[in-house]
Amino acid sequence: MLARQFSISSLIFLIIFLIQESFINQLRLPGGGFSLPLLIALTWAALSTPTVGALTGFISGFLMDLSQSSSGAMGHWTLLMILACYVVAFLGFGNDNVRGNPITNILLVSSASVLTLISFVITGFLLGVSFGSFSRVLITILGNGIWALFVTPLILPIVTRLHRTLFGNQAHI
Repeated sequence: MLARQFSISSLIFLIIFLIQESFINQLRLPGGGFSLPLLIALTWAALSTPTVGALTGFISGFLMDLSQSSSGAMGHWTLLMILACYVVAFLGFGNDNVRGNPITNILLVSSASVLTLISFVITGFLLGVSFGSFSRVLITILGNGIWALFVTPLILPIVTRLHRTLFGNQAHI
């Protein structure tokens, strides 16, 4: 990824992070709500090469570590987002059915969101982070998955257009 594309991507993810922190976290949605940086990073990665996906995971994970609502250690989200975005980009890179079919992309991003949250809880448990009761964690993860299924179709056209504007067709080859 060129320096121009990396800096513009970073600016886009910073704006998304600010929207999450200033607006979406204040809504108090049922089931724990959703994480816009997580969904947009996974969607961006699904449209990208594995290298761009890993860099996307780094940018978004670093910003998610800076969040006031993050309960993990510094670098926890960064590591998980690098891995999750790389895997999503790897799964979608060689398969044009993922990029050409919005339903497959929505299911990929939603399931990756749930698996990333489960990984966050498991690795957080290993690091000694307290998350609360098991039922509360389960409700939050399931609620996040349901919100991901509703929000991803809304953000997919916007993210696809931004991605195509920034990378053109070079990320698709």
